[in-house]
Amino acid sequence: MGTIYLVRHGQASFGADDYDQLSPLGTQQAQQLGRYWQERDMCFDAVYTGTLKRHVQTLAGIRDTLPSMPDAQALPALNEYDSHALIRCVHPEPLGPVDTPEAYRAHFRLLCDAIAQWMAGVISPEGMPAWEDFSGAIRQTLEHIRHQHHAGNVLIVSSGGPISCASSLVLGATPEVSIALNMRIRNTAVTELSMSAKRLMLQTFNTLNHLDSAQTRDWITFA
Repeated sequence: MGTIYLVRHGQASFGADDYDQLSPLGTQQAQQLGRYWQERDMCFDAVYTGTLKRHVQTLAGIRDTLPSMPDAQALPALNEYDSHALIRCVHPEPLGPVDTPEAYRAHFRLLCDAIAQWMAGVISPEGMPAWEDFSGAIRQTLEHIRHQHHAGNVLIVSSGGPISCASSLVLGATPEVSIALNMRIRNTAVTELSMSAKRLMLQTFNTLNHLDSAQTRDWITFA
């Protein structure tokens, strides 16, 4: 048996002009995950990331404290959906700054509605694939990794959308479940898929063991 470790990126720059950039705390979260694995002699046989800056920066943070990892392969299939393109489909007017708890909740209510319509084929966000193609690319990536590394440990650094989709695919869950999972995944959370030569199985979801100490519990973030 092998294991795929799916890691969501560290805290990014929500509300900034460029979200696709780790915050200082996001870098600390990633370094703490690498430190946690280093203390437990974790080794990976293969490493994959998306191509977004926050994926690459998160892997760099992990590698700061867990240097003995193979070179990463970057796969666009592990990239996040375009949340702005999704929201524009259901709310064409410009949104105000997301700088209050109420505005934050309103933003994510719109996003969940847009994701549901995208999954149902009601909307086609500009520059994005259809949901079937998005989820199909994730399925193909998981199957490729299973065929190549079913007896090893594989690290994947990605985003909440692909990770929740992967978890739902393995569980055989509905797209609606994927949305609910997506909204709960925390920064640098680890989701484990056990793999054999024949199948993938969900082992853990959204765990933050590396932040479970008095010094790091206030590092837990969602965006």
